[in-house]
Amino acid sequence: MQAVRHVLFIQGGGEGTHDEWDNRLVDNLRQHLGAGYDVHYPRTPHEEEPSYEAWKPALRKAMERLPDGSVVVAHSIGATILLALLSEGRAARKLGGVLVIAAPFVGEGGWQSDQLQLPADLGSKLPRGMPVLFFYGLDDDTAPPLHADLYQRAVRQAQIQRLPGRDHQLNDDVQEVAKAIVALG
Repeated sequence: MQAVRHVLFIQGGGEGTHDEWDNRLVDNLRQHLGAGYDVHYPRTPHEEEPSYEAWKPALRKAMERLPDGSVVVAHSIGATILLALLSEGRAARKLGGVLVIAAPFVGEGGWQSDQLQLPADLGSKLPRGMPVLFFYGLDDDTAPPLHADLYQRAVRQAQIQRLPGRDHQLNDDVQEVAKAIVALG
């Protein structure tokens, strides 16, 4: 009997995102992964106004509950906040991979923020050997494909999939993300 694999899904920001938007991504991910996976979907604090300082302790706590080898999937600004947190180099667990959906790049060329800045050498600050995969819809108006290019420069080891005809929510279809999780083992 094969052990259950754990996946943590970190939501994006905005009022109602947990229950009205990203829950559809989670439901679709569960459908594609099947019974061998336990997908955790915690609620982040102050989703209507996401901030690094408010979300950092919640994300740390959620990751501490995972067994080593778990995979983290994060959407939109939740993914950007996760990457900033992981770049601090104090991960509580050895992750089996990080899969990023439609993350806005915060920094030169991307979104501007007084409270959050990703390092230009982000990839060198992430846990060594941890697979990092990015998924962008080419019809995304929130985090357009340019953001994928910015992350490609900052995280040279990353694999990036650009998905034609998909929006910021990947049209609520995360089959490519599920296939990547399964491929990670």
